[in-house]
Amino acid sequence: MLKDIITVEPRKGYQLYLKFEDEKQGIIDISKLISFTGVFAPLQDIEYFKQVKINPEWGTIYWENGADFDPDVLYAEITGEAIVCTGDLVKETDIFVLKNPRDFQIENI
Repeated sequence: MLKDIITVEPRKGYQLYLKFEDEKQGIIDISKLISFTGVFAPLQDIEYFKQVKINPEWGTIYWENGADFDPDVLYAEITGEAIVCTGDLVKETDIFVLKNPRDFQIENI
């Protein structure tokens, strides 16, 4: 089962405190995961960065300009565990989407 983010709080710099639905939590430095280009360019403005929100439908964090993160990536970064599953990876416009996910497992990375 994928783990949704239920709490986000901006911290110093580009750090965010995240809490997941399974109570796992921690602080992640987003600037170490991205370059501030494309959809992520506006996040370089620290005041805009702090306007991060949770989309409960997607279970992840996002900004009004459309920037968001895969919650599985953030979960793996915070916990050292990865959620692994199989499915059909389909390219839709400029992104890849996992369709028909199955065989969920949590693994230490």
